[in-house]
Amino acid sequence: MYHGSPLLLSVLGPLTAIKIEGQPNHLLCSLVSVIADFICALLIRATGRILQTARGLNLKFLGLDTMLEDIEIMPSGDIAALVYLWNPFTIFTCVGFNTSPVENLFVVLSLYGASAGIVPLAAFGWVIASHLSLYPVVLVIPVILLLGYCPDTPPRKLFLQRDLQKTGAEGSTKNHVQHRPLTNKPTEATFFWWRVILFFMWASIWIAYVLILCAISVKEYGGLPEMFKRTYGFILTVKDLSPNIGVLWYFFAEVFDFFRNFFLIVFHVNILFMILPLAIRLNHRPCFLAFVYLAISSMLKSYPSVGDSALYLGLMALFVNELAEMQFSFFLFCGYVGVSLLSPVMHNLWIWRGTGNANFYYATAMVYACFQIILVVESVNAMLNHDRKIRKLCTTTEG
Repeated sequence: MYHGSPLLLSVLGPLTAIKIEGQPNHLLCSLVSVIADFICALLIRATGRILQTARGLNLKFLGLDTMLEDIEIMPSGDIAALVYLWNPFTIFTCVGFNTSPVENLFVVLSLYGASAGIVPLAAFGWVIASHLSLYPVVLVIPVILLLGYCPDTPPRKLFLQRDLQKTGAEGSTKNHVQHRPLTNKPTEATFFWWRVILFFMWASIWIAYVLILCAISVKEYGGLPEMFKRTYGFILTVKDLSPNIGVLWYFFAEVFDFFRNFFLIVFHVNILFMILPLAIRLNHRPCFLAFVYLAISSMLKSYPSVGDSALYLGLMALFVNELAEMQFSFFLFCGYVGVSLLSPVMHNLWIWRGTGNANFYYATAMVYACFQIILVVESVNAMLNHDRKIRKLCTTTEG
């Protein structure tokens, strides 16, 4: 019945055996989820402050701080933390004793460590998050970009153009000086390879440590090969077709067994196909890239939960200033509310009352996936439009 990390089971398992008189058995586990969510919100808030500080320095270097004084800058970190904590999806995961809060905590821990330049913390969060749910392994690209460059900035060629204006084209060509957006001083290189190398060294150490602990924990149950089969193999092969908010369970319940392996490859590789194009286009905004990766993974993962949506919606709020002109915001909000209300109703009609069928519930899952697609497309489009706006303002100031 359990196909997760043996390390997480060794922590949460004993809590289920502790009974408090007059209280439900899973009360202590729900409290662990609540604590994990509060820590996660604090880390999101700290990450938002780092991004907001970097944004102010970047606009000041580009000479746009005076032009944008009339625009109200909202505290994105505080807003993102509140969005995550007060999101009904977050509350549902705590009430339902879901492991998503613990997984979300380590994902945010990795992003915070990378944004703050704390390499061991970033490596630890990424390794544990990937160990718990596999899909956060794709976040290695945003983490590398955060460590190598800096938190989210406008397109980097704008800083190079500003450097050329200040130092002169001839002097810049000789010295090959390029600005690092987070600081006020130009640096000789724009990418800090030593941080990336250090990250992989720390990641190797944490991976070895996790594997040793897992080997000790499951040595009586088949060892590491059996653990990989029962955890990551269970995720990749989609053996459990119990209804959830995803779209894979119904599809693989209807598909012929002869084509099952083919469509497994198609769905899983579909995530990988989107990684490189998005990384190339959004390499100057690694935190926003992480949000996009998480949103796509929550759509196409084998066993999604509302906790996945709670995480990427919280991270999306970090860019409330950049996404202020995003289209279809009210439509998406109503869509998420409608799906959240209809999905449990359709599930009750089908599973408990027997007055409906699987199509009733699967229709809400399909609509939910469509709304997530629209959210990702429109948010990326709004971010690119924001970068174009900054580029035009820079051109205006140059003129």
